[in-house]
Amino acid sequence: MQLYIYAKSGHNFGLENIRRSSAISRMLQECDPILCSADYRAATFAKENLGVQKGVGVDVIGNMPNVMERGDMLIYDDSGEASETMQSHMKEFCTELFKVGVDIPYDIVDNTYFDKVDIKRDKAIFFADDDYSEWFLNLVKTGSKKEFPILWGHYFFFKNEDALAQYFSKLYEEEEYEDTIKSTKYLLTASVHTAIESLSAGNCPVFFQRGDKEVSNLDLIEKYGIPTVEGENFDDLVTNFEKTIKNYPQTKLVEKFDIAPIKSKIEAVLKKFEAIKPSLEYKF
Repeated sequence: MQLYIYAKSGHNFGLENIRRSSAISRMLQECDPILCSADYRAATFAKENLGVQKGVGVDVIGNMPNVMERGDMLIYDDSGEASETMQSHMKEFCTELFKVGVDIPYDIVDNTYFDKVDIKRDKAIFFADDDYSEWFLNLVKTGSKKEFPILWGHYFFFKNEDALAQYFSKLYEEEEYEDTIKSTKYLLTASVHTAIESLSAGNCPVFFQRGDKEVSNLDLIEKYGIPTVEGENFDDLVTNFEKTIKNYPQTKLVEKFDIAPIKSKIEAVLKKFEAIKPSLEYKF
């Protein structure tokens, strides 16, 4: 009997689901979960940087039955990948099935973000984990150099690192993600999940809408009262950001999600399986 956590991810999709699912994995670490991602590189990143103990790539959620055994348990964050028919089959296949966005909220973040740290910088920018179409790079090129740092994204082209770095005072590598988010007072970001992490840490995120694709869970920006800015070019965007932080609005506090009820259900199944396992393995 095994607990699996599935997260849709990829080079043109980003790591928001991975960061969210990794937080769930850490909260359920006593249940020995295996994180499965649509992208092996994302699963590797989760093991190296997000405290995940076990992670594998499975390409698509439809491949999960090839990894799992009937009766295993699954938590999935699929962003609409699984059809109603597939979800019906998953419910029949699994002993326990939990869906992010239904059983677990999209605004769940790793508990470490609630640990307050000293502020190291006033401002920074983190676009997102992905810029496959180079939309952000082209946006930055419409402006002048800014006197605050940028945090590098996971799915950025390495050939663009020097090009981006020249527009900011400093470039932080992706390994510095957590520290940068927690220790930056005002963060400008196009990532909804990162904005929630920043807010959880007691900081003041400002959101801007990326122009290359639709962004999921935008309702969370409104829910927490996180201010948004826009601009015809990068200089306008940053100018509006700096105006906003001078009179930053009152935002709603992010509360820790109590995963205990879900954990109890999972542990009950694992305990029951351990009790019957000897008889299942008995050979005449």
